[in-house]
Amino acid sequence: MTSSALAAVLWDMDGTLVDTEPYWMAAEVPLVERFGGTWSHEQALGMVGLALEDSARLLQNAGVPWGVDEIIAHLTDEVLRQLASTGVPFRPGARELLADLKAHGIKTGLVTMSMRRMALSIADLIDLPAFDVVVAGDDVERPKPHPDPYLQAAEALGVDIRDTVAIEDSPNGLRSAIASGAVSLGVPLMVPLDGVGAHTLWPSLEGRTAADLRALHGAHAPTRLPETRVNP
Repeated sequence: MTSSALAAVLWDMDGTLVDTEPYWMAAEVPLVERFGGTWSHEQALGMVGLALEDSARLLQNAGVPWGVDEIIAHLTDEVLRQLASTGVPFRPGARELLADLKAHGIKTGLVTMSMRRMALSIADLIDLPAFDVVVAGDDVERPKPHPDPYLQAAEALGVDIRDTVAIEDSPNGLRSAIASGAVSLGVPLMVPLDGVGAHTLWPSLEGRTAADLRALHGAHAPTRLPETRVNP
C-alpha cells in the first residue's frame, strides 16, 4: 500500500485567506434596512460559507426586492469598495504560507464562491503570483457544499484530488472539500467547525509551513494499491 505526496493546496478565500466576512455583513445590513427590513448578526452568521445565490435568496426573503444577480453584484461592489478604502485583511500566516508553498514548488488553487472579479482583485493584491488557478462562484454550476468546485480546481491543476489539502473556515466549505476527496483542514474564524468532519482543525495558519501541510497530507491521504505492470 502506498500514499502519494502533496501535489497542491486549495484555498478558500473569504474567512480563510482574507478576513472579509465582516465586510460582507457590513454590506448586507444597510441593503436590508433600505427596504424596511432588519438583519441580525445571527442571520449574517448563517450566510458564512453559503453560495452567493443562496445568500441573495435569503436577502430576498428579508425584504430586498431585487433579483439574485442584482443583489450579488451590489454586495460584491460594496465589499470591493471597502477593500479599496481599507486594504485587504489577510488572515494571520496566510500570505507567508502561500509564499512557502510556492518556494517548495507546491501548486496552489483559490476555490471561492465569491465572483471571479472579486477573487482576481484580491489575488492581484498579494505580492507574489500566489495561485496557479482560480475557481470562483460564477465558474461552477453546483456551488459548495457540492464537491464540484474542488474537483474542478484539481482538474485544472492536473492533479488527483486525493493529492491535495483543502483549507476552509466554514462548515459548508468543509463539506465541499470532504466530499471531493481532498484532505480537509479547518481554520475556524466566525463559526465553529467542530463535528463537521475535517481531517484536522488548526486555530491559525500563523507559523505554519509547507512541511506542516505535507505532514498533514501524509497522515490522512488515502492509501492506494501500488501499480503493477502487466506483461504482454
